[in-house]
Amino acid sequence: MTDFWKGRRVFLTGATGFVGSNLTKMLVENGAKVICLQRDDAQPNSLDLLNLRARVTVAHGELEDIELLTRLLNEYEIDAVFHLAAQAIVGAANRSPISTFETNIRGTYMLLEACRVNSTVKRIVVASSDKAYGSNPTLPYREDFPLQGIFPYDVSKSCTDLLSRSFAVTYDLPVVVTRSANIYGPGDINFSRIIPGTILSVLKNEDPIIRSDGTPLREFIYVGDVCSAYLLLAEHIDQCRGEAFNIGNNEPVQILALTNQIIELAGKSGTLKPNILLKEKIRHEIDAQYLSAEKVEKRLGWKAAVSLNEGLRSSVEWYNQNLDRLS
Repeated sequence: MTDFWKGRRVFLTGATGFVGSNLTKMLVENGAKVICLQRDDAQPNSLDLLNLRARVTVAHGELEDIELLTRLLNEYEIDAVFHLAAQAIVGAANRSPISTFETNIRGTYMLLEACRVNSTVKRIVVASSDKAYGSNPTLPYREDFPLQGIFPYDVSKSCTDLLSRSFAVTYDLPVVVTRSANIYGPGDINFSRIIPGTILSVLKNEDPIIRSDGTPLREFIYVGDVCSAYLLLAEHIDQCRGEAFNIGNNEPVQILALTNQIIELAGKSGTLKPNILLKEKIRHEIDAQYLSAEKVEKRLGWKAAVSLNEGLRSSVEWYNQNLDRLS
C-alpha cells in the first residue's frame, strides 16, 4: 500500500479487461478515484468478476471518440492515465486486422492527443507488449532492440509504442511505455489464451489442447507484478518519461512444460495429458520470446515478486473458486 494514490483521479482504459480490472482493484485499494472507460456491456467481464463496478465511475463510449476523451479528462480533472484498452488476442488480430488497427493504433493516438491538450494530466502509462519487438534471434529482448512487428497484432503494438514515444519527445508529454511478457492470473476470461484455457480444461477434467507443437518458448508474468510496475512507473514519471521498460520475470518456459505444470498443480497428473494438435510449428507465430527486465530493476528497483509456480497455483485456485461464474 502507498499513500501516493490516495485521492488521485485516475482515468483507465480497458478496465473491464483482465489486466485493467486488476489494476483498477490495486488503485482502488490504494485510495484512488478511478474513472473507467467501457465500450461494450459484455458479460461476464473481469471488472464485475472482481466485484469492482460499485467502487469506480464508469463512462461508456469508444476509445476512438476524441471529443468524449477530452471531456472526460477535463471534467474529472484527471491526474493519471493508464491506457490498457486493446484488441489483445493474436488470433483475432490475424482474422480481423482493420478492427485491431482501429482500436490499438487509432485509439492510442486519439487518447494521446486528448492528453496533450489537457492541463491536468501529469502521468500516462501506455501498455505495449513484448510482441512490439517482432521476431529477433537475439534473446532476451532489451529496450534498445528495434521494433519490427510484422503480423497484425505485433504491428499494432509496435505502432502503439512508437506513437507514445513520439508524443513524449515532440510534445514533452509525460508518457512511459511498458512492454510486458505474457500476463496471466485471476480474472482472465479470454480462454483462447494458453494459461486460462488450460486451467479451465483441467478443472473440467478435459485434456488441455495445445494449438502448436508444444515447443514455442514464452515468458509469463503474474498480473499483480505487472500492475505494481505500472503504478511504480507512474509514480516516478519524471525519471522515466519518454522511455520504454520491459516487464518480465526471467522464467521463460516451453508451452508443453507449462501445460504439464498446470496439470500437476491442479492435482490431475496421471489423469490428464496435453492434447498436441500440430506436429510442426505455427505459421505467423514467433518461436521464442522473452525479455530482460534489467532496466526497470536498475532504475526503479522493481522486480517480479511472484514466481511462475506460485502464480499458477494462485490462478488455479481462483478459477476453481469461480468456475460456476465462468461457465
